[in-house]
Amino acid sequence: MPSTVSRLLPPLFRLLGFRREFDSPEALLKGVQDRLVRPVPYGPPRRLRGVRIERDGEHETGWPVYRVLPANRTPTGAAVYLHGGAWVNQIHPLHWRLVAGLVARTGTAITVPIYPLAPMGTAAVVVPAVADLLAGLVDRHGAGQVAVLGDSAGGQIALSAALLLRDRGVPPLHGTVLISPALDLTLANPEIDVVEPTDPWLARAGTHAAIDLWRGDLPRTHPVVSPLFGDLTGLGPLTVFSGTRDITSPDTRLLVQRARAAGVRVDHHEEAGLVHVHALLPIPEGRRARQVMADVLSS
Repeated sequence: MPSTVSRLLPPLFRLLGFRREFDSPEALLKGVQDRLVRPVPYGPPRRLRGVRIERDGEHETGWPVYRVLPANRTPTGAAVYLHGGAWVNQIHPLHWRLVAGLVARTGTAITVPIYPLAPMGTAAVVVPAVADLLAGLVDRHGAGQVAVLGDSAGGQIALSAALLLRDRGVPPLHGTVLISPALDLTLANPEIDVVEPTDPWLARAGTHAAIDLWRGDLPRTHPVVSPLFGDLTGLGPLTVFSGTRDITSPDTRLLVQRARAAGVRVDHHEEAGLVHVHALLPIPEGRRARQVMADVLSS
């Protein structure tokens, strides 16, 4: 059963209009245009406890890339975090606080790339570059010391990049952590019909418009766009978080089933009645999820 505060989230999200931009393609595309004219700041908040932050100003991607490091100790392990936002929204302070909390708790050095948003960035450009970034960490630390994490759209990028690494012959990563990931960008799973009326945040109409900007010339069924269409064999361990009032949850269940059938170790945490990316939120279920993430990075 959801905690008391979690039960308040769906009506609060509806009151605040979280779903408004996702209810129609026109609203989603207007938001994209507005942010192209007035870009949202992406830098980390000034007060993040227990960490220090470096900027890789000469990174080969040309993107801003940050390293979040423990403040007073030598890092133990490395990870990359890919933020969500439907491929069209910039990194949010909640993402930075999640990263900082994990770094301070575990001592892991987490790299945060500020990848270009759609339509300027597309799956064919961003996903291989993220795979390159992970491969560089593997070269320095070994695959057993490197993890990748992502929420929502960032979860799609994370899993697609992990599949690319596998295809390149890179050994399995220490862990892939997916928070309410987007997995099948056709959005054709009939179970979504049941969930969508209860989701206070996401809806397919606007999400389709964002997907079309993100996929570029690739079909929606390409694994770089929709990792659920990829062969999951040979991946390292997956840790997956989902909530049942979230249109991504039906495909998350499919991922869990298919990954286990492919011999992949999966730790799935599904919370009844919880909303999209609840693992980032200051609620009891979010705190439990963040402890699990810390355990993955520390193991």
